[in-house]
Amino acid sequence: MQASFHIENFSGLTDQIQAATSTDVETALDSRTCTLNDLAALLSPAAEEFLPQMAARSRELTAMRFGKTTQIFAPLYLSNFCINRCAYCGFAADNAIPRKKLTIDEAIREADILKERGFKHVLLVTGEAPAKAGVDYLEEVVLRLKDKFAALSIEVQPLEQEEYAQLFRAGVTAVAVYQETYDRKIYKQVHLAGKKCDYDYRINTPARAAAAGMREIGIGALLGLSHWRAEGMALGIHLQWLRKQFWQTNFTVSFPRLRPAAGAFEPLVNVTEKNLSQLMFALRIFDPDVGLILSTREEARYRNGMLGLGPTRYSAGSCTAPGGYSSDEHDGEQFSVGDHRTIDEVCKIIQNKGFDPVCKDWDREFQSFP
Repeated sequence: MQASFHIENFSGLTDQIQAATSTDVETALDSRTCTLNDLAALLSPAAEEFLPQMAARSRELTAMRFGKTTQIFAPLYLSNFCINRCAYCGFAADNAIPRKKLTIDEAIREADILKERGFKHVLLVTGEAPAKAGVDYLEEVVLRLKDKFAALSIEVQPLEQEEYAQLFRAGVTAVAVYQETYDRKIYKQVHLAGKKCDYDYRINTPARAAAAGMREIGIGALLGLSHWRAEGMALGIHLQWLRKQFWQTNFTVSFPRLRPAAGAFEPLVNVTEKNLSQLMFALRIFDPDVGLILSTREEARYRNGMLGLGPTRYSAGSCTAPGGYSSDEHDGEQFSVGDHRTIDEVCKIIQNKGFDPVCKDWDREFQSFP
């Protein structure tokens, strides 16, 4: 029987973090192996005066584990139909937006545009509406695309282990599934209807995907729903648990901050760029091998400044509406992006900073079946 994950006391994480002292932060920065207690210290208010030291340590560890590379990818939105009513999401079922699901041929055309632009890693995204964009549809898209790209990831509705195994055999290499918030109270408050209301089912989705054989699993919290320091601690606990259960799997962490979207949801908690930086530095120091993703939700200025300091993967040239790459009409997008630069513009900045933009870190031959 597969083990399950849970956060016993989310509010208690805040108490642990708030209790950390400057001495605890110094100990964490000097430690060769970072414990959960060290992570709490690095996320604490006491750590704010140590941000320069945290940035330096994060930069050192990132260079040691990932060298001068920054991986580039793009999302490809297949559908914006959704049965859930998430208060913060532009795709929410009760938002009056144009709904669209790409046909297989339309999906291929969108993918060809991304390939022509130089992308070799694509993240396939849908709203959570299995009747519209279910496993069989996703499998057909993947089978048509797998020879065009080095890596295909998915960010779709949570699936059963057998369904993930089906998509893995088709050619999916990675699964991204974000808990949105680890705070049960807030989770219930912002998830108003739909299967996504099941907190426990969602929190154990990364484990099901890993058990199905996926090469990489991405987790994350939507920043702006609950206390970001506690969310960071919960991410560290979840990541540590997943590593113990699935030591052969690669993991990434994303840090999406709430962006304007249909429904005009206002963040419940303000998360500044300084807060976001502290969170990323802390997670890098806690787990030097984890991939850290900084998406086009953030503005170009901030993303430029973070190059080499912790993040290892950047999206570029993103559109969050189905069919958006082949059309100037972006109605029905999930959220508005903050960085509108093309892949060439992003890669040029990366190179000017002395780093190497990488569009491929995986070869399809490693995922072949007899």
